[in-house]
Amino acid sequence: MARTAQQPEASETTAREVVEPSGDDTEFVFFSGKGGVGKSTVSCATATWLADNDYETLLVTTDPAPNLSDIFGQSIGHEVTAIDGVENLSAIEIDPDTAAEEYRQETIEPMRELLGEEEIRTVEEQLNSPCVEEIAAFDNFVDFMDSPEYDAVVFDTAPTGHTIRLMELPSDWNAELEKGGSTCIGPAASMEDKKAQYERAIDTLQDGERTSFAFVGKPEDSSIDEIERSASDLADLGIDSQLLILNGYLPESVCEDPFFEGKRADEQAVIERAREEFDADATATYPLQPGEIAGLDLLADVGGVLYDGADATVDVGTAADEDGAGAASDDGTDFEAVTDPDAVVDQLTPGEETEYLFFTGKGGVGKSTIASTAATKLAEAGHETLVVTTDPAAHLEDIFGEPVGHEPTSVSQANLDAARIDQEEALAEYREQVLDHVTEMYEDKEDTQIDVDAAIANVEEELESPCAEEMAALEKFVSYFDEDGYDVVVFDTAPTGHTLRLLELPSDWKGFMDLGSLTKGAAPAKGDKYDEVIETMKDPERSTFAFVMYPEYTPMMEAYRAAEDLRDQVGIETSLVVANYLLPEEHGDNAFFANRRAQQATYLEEIRDRFDAPLMSAPLRREEPIGLAALRDFGEEIPGLAAIPETDAPEVTPS
Repeated sequence: MARTAQQPEASETTAREVVEPSGDDTEFVFFSGKGGVGKSTVSCATATWLADNDYETLLVTTDPAPNLSDIFGQSIGHEVTAIDGVENLSAIEIDPDTAAEEYRQETIEPMRELLGEEEIRTVEEQLNSPCVEEIAAFDNFVDFMDSPEYDAVVFDTAPTGHTIRLMELPSDWNAELEKGGSTCIGPAASMEDKKAQYERAIDTLQDGERTSFAFVGKPEDSSIDEIERSASDLADLGIDSQLLILNGYLPESVCEDPFFEGKRADEQAVIERAREEFDADATATYPLQPGEIAGLDLLADVGGVLYDGADATVDVGTAADEDGAGAASDDGTDFEAVTDPDAVVDQLTPGEETEYLFFTGKGGVGKSTIASTAATKLAEAGHETLVVTTDPAAHLEDIFGEPVGHEPTSVSQANLDAARIDQEEALAEYREQVLDHVTEMYEDKEDTQIDVDAAIANVEEELESPCAEEMAALEKFVSYFDEDGYDVVVFDTAPTGHTLRLLELPSDWKGFMDLGSLTKGAAPAKGDKYDEVIETMKDPERSTFAFVMYPEYTPMMEAYRAAEDLRDQVGIETSLVVANYLLPEEHGDNAFFANRRAQQATYLEEIRDRFDAPLMSAPLRREEPIGLAALRDFGEEIPGLAAIPETDAPEVTPS
């Protein structure tokens, strides 16, 4: 056993003081951060610790790709469920589809005795809007902010960019309802009780005595950079960040060679930087374990370290553990042997028409780095390449070390452009396009029964709805299928659940616009364009969908479930899987890393069994690849990427 701890100074506020209820009212703790940093683990450990300290506790996940069931080892789902073995603790995983259907029924049923059939059909049409999924999931969230039966409600939120969106929603929808009339989520007159609820939610979120907001991150500069940006966005909403938890630092006792000694030194420098720079009331840390954190014993260890000041227990194992199931052989696990570089090259190399590569997966699996590395190697091979991020917490700028704007911009690499979808700019573009389109529709009309000014005012009002933001992002996404001159467009997508939502949107919005009302018909991108995009994404000759994961249970299962949903709901097959952060055989010669390698080897075999697609493997590096030179070097270490043949840059057939 090794003991390791990072204790706060006596004068500091403790993490316990931040999360422990201090009054008679229900108190709320939000955990956010980049995906894959252990946010769900910390949320579960916090909820368990509160329950063990006799606080009646509810744990809620708003992440569309939840993994509470995996961590607790029991089925949870969309209903509040008691957690086995923990008194005072219940949990729920909000399901967006179920929430949307519940919302529709709750909205329509009270109206059936008051309205005629035609009016009911109008309301039903409004409630077919894809926006209803957002507001319905949010309504569930707001409901739990009004739960006096609990002492504490712990929210395990979606990855950072989407959490900011969630925090904005009370004000956005409250403003929408204040306008009155018809909205894309139902008649405003029927929702006065919701308006009052939203106002209470705003007050509660901004009340530092009742709401604590905590960020979880890894001891990496990019993770801290994103947290600082997100904390600034929250501050703009009147919400303070009170707790920072840095998870997964390397224990000193297991770092016995220059590679891992160097990684640990870098991590400790980041922890020190975070303590000095990040404006939180309290900071806490928890070390990397030799295996995954699941089950009540390990959750209790996490809670004890974070909130009771206990030393962390790291069971480094013994040499005998290396001979267990799935362990590495004496010669080490040949990770390259499980890959097929030729098949990877086939999936990534564009043909005569523009190729679209989508990299997706659980947040924090290195998705953006893999997408950027692939784009860099394709460009280096002579393919005109555009890399685009659709992630609200975009950090292509951090990876390339160069500015990346809303429109495609050349980076310091021949044949390579980069872009990110800026939500505000996308919305401004969308508003202008829609209003121009509506004006043109009525410019030459002589029908005096049409009040053109009123029609335009109606569209302007609808464009103030939060729904317009979703539609604007979709329009920008669709526009990249019209970009001329590129051999390949690489999409660095948002974390899994949100990517699935994005890929469903062309079908959802096409069906909604086909209903034919004025404002829905005003969208510049017509249904036939959406049809083209849907067909292109489904065509394996034109589009490659790659799930990135590291070989552990949670990211593997999240990717597998999302791949199943992608096939069943959108008709898209997974073309490639990427196993990232594989421990290098030449470093870390002790039981701790041997056991982690054995675990990785076991999951690599399971990944191959679960996914009917070629596997690409990428190693853990001493430092994060930042800048084009480092990305090119990283690409040389990835079988498949390193083998992309050079091209004479044939002409591209525009899509």
